[in-house]
Amino acid sequence: MDIDVHPCATPGERAAALTLRRAVFVAEQGVPAELELDDDDARAIHLVAIVDAAVVGAARLVVRGDGTIKVGRVCVRRDARGRGIGRALMAAAHDQARTLGRRRIVLHAQLTVSGFYRDLGYAVVGPPFVEAGIAHERMEFDLG
Repeated sequence: MDIDVHPCATPGERAAALTLRRAVFVAEQGVPAELELDDDDARAIHLVAIVDAAVVGAARLVVRGDGTIKVGRVCVRRDARGRGIGRALMAAAHDQARTLGRRRIVLHAQLTVSGFYRDLGYAVVGPPFVEAGIAHERMEFDLG
């Protein structure tokens, strides 16, 4: 299976990414729709993962003033999970951060998937907290 991950190149890809995010975060996880989209979306780099001409994964990267990149809204279509798409999205996020000259990535991981990020080398920084009604923990990754 070929996974093509790249920044959204067309309005159609961006729309597909937002549709996928709504399906995962709002429909599946019960995040209030008004919280799923926020001010960061306008300035973020939006990544899509494409398999067989379909958007099956998405993530966004926000360049922050403190020199970090915040990765968020990482999601994979339900029927495409467990096939390496999340790892491909995160590898592309790391590449994008390096291209932008950033050395550290931060994210808020849902506790149910924090093991995925630990396996990628992320470290927990701080106690668990609730965001959008879901337990999370802050994690960081040093790009070296």
